[in-house]
Amino acid sequence: MSKPKFALVGAGVIGKHHRLVASQLADRLDLVAVADTDLSRAAALSGRAYPSLTELVEKEDVDVVVVCVPTGLHGPLSIEALRAGKHVIIEKPAETTVARTDAIIEAQRAAGTLVTVISQHRFDPSTETVLAAIHRGELGRITSGIASIDWWRGQSYYDSGDWRGTWELDGGGALMNQGVHTVDLLVAALGRPVEVFAYTGTLAHERIEVEDVAAGVVRFENGSLGVLHASTAANPGLSARLQVHGDRGSAVIDNDQLVFLETSTEERLMGTTSSRRPVAASDPGQLSDAHRLQYLNFLDALDGKAPLRVTLETNRQSIAVITGAYESARTGKPVTLS
Repeated sequence: MSKPKFALVGAGVIGKHHRLVASQLADRLDLVAVADTDLSRAAALSGRAYPSLTELVEKEDVDVVVVCVPTGLHGPLSIEALRAGKHVIIEKPAETTVARTDAIIEAQRAAGTLVTVISQHRFDPSTETVLAAIHRGELGRITSGIASIDWWRGQSYYDSGDWRGTWELDGGGALMNQGVHTVDLLVAALGRPVEVFAYTGTLAHERIEVEDVAAGVVRFENGSLGVLHASTAANPGLSARLQVHGDRGSAVIDNDQLVFLETSTEERLMGTTSSRRPVAASDPGQLSDAHRLQYLNFLDALDGKAPLRVTLETNRQSIAVITGAYESARTGKPVTLS
């Protein structure tokens, strides 16, 4: 496709990051318009501002719609764009439930266009190094993994918007909003999740419906086990961390940096030698840098030069883990994931 025309829906904090990415890729795409219920915010990002996606699509010839609104609105806007024949980029996660995600998948199949969900940390050098090592069998059989998000959000964070901390628009708390990226990396490393058991609590914040602490265990199709820990109640806030363990080696990514990678030679397995592969620190990068790499993959997929690396089905697995954890916490029982 010759230089595709992009439209951005949602001019808030994350919308501004997508606007930055578009400016960095001005040689590959053209951001022609922005829609937001606050026209002044939309106009600040683009001279051609509209109060709704409906009006934007009626008046502008665009190829791609980028959805950057609260999570609970992703589905209706994505489906509207797909029914108009547009390709779609959705900021994480795709939706608040598996059923709503499936509705987007159905609309995409009917439209025959491309949809990706922002999972930019799959494109981090640290992630690519670890996943490549797993693919080559260097960690052996993957036995377990830990996804831990130890963050702090003050009460003012939740009070800053009526949608924050609500089931309808946020879809969840520390696990869905803050933890979804690390859960996604756990799924990327360990494979298809089949069962989850979890507890959640709201322990350090007021006036929110969702959890600020979650802990759980995930069983994967290959037999490996994963541990989930997500918190916005860990003052002063530490890191997002992924650990992957196999019977021949282990890897640790901390705040997007590869901080540990050790794989075993046959000699070491027999106890005759011990060595650790040197790990060069990977740059964590800015949010826009990570997004830019995923945008490049999306643009290459539009041109037929590369497969789309993150699809709706990819993101659906992470949403299933998180919403399954919520169901488990409500019922006190393990939840089988479809």
